[in-house]
Amino acid sequence: QVQLVESGGGLVQAGGSLRLSCAASGRTFSSYAMGWFRQAPGKEREFVAAIRWNSGSTYYADSVKGRFTISRDNAKNTVYLQMNSLKPEDTAVYYCAAGAGVAGPYDYWGQGTQVTVSS
Repeated sequence: QVQLVESGGGLVQAGGSLRLSCAASGRTFSSYAMGWFRQAPGKEREFVAAIRWNSGSTYYADSVKGRFTISRDNAKNTVYLQMNSLKPEDTAVYYCAAGAGVAGPYDYWGQGTQVTVSS
């Protein structure tokens, strides 16, 4: 079992930055691939970024590539999402998730954190 708690969301102006954190409980955190997803109002949840268990490979949606960076610290049981050059279309609830592989399925989900980017 893995429990996930996101933090770091908030209101930021376009062009600004935020760093989201996802703290995990459970002794097997380091064995899971971790992903970030987001859901904007009226839209389906979409993939944002993912990282393998050993931080060896990272994956990004085209819409965030070059602006967002996913990383993890297995010693701290935490995964991060550094978001730079934010745009209003990045506004969404952001969720972290844990799964057996970066392609899923993702078995464990956090409660989400709101990111709002004003123009």
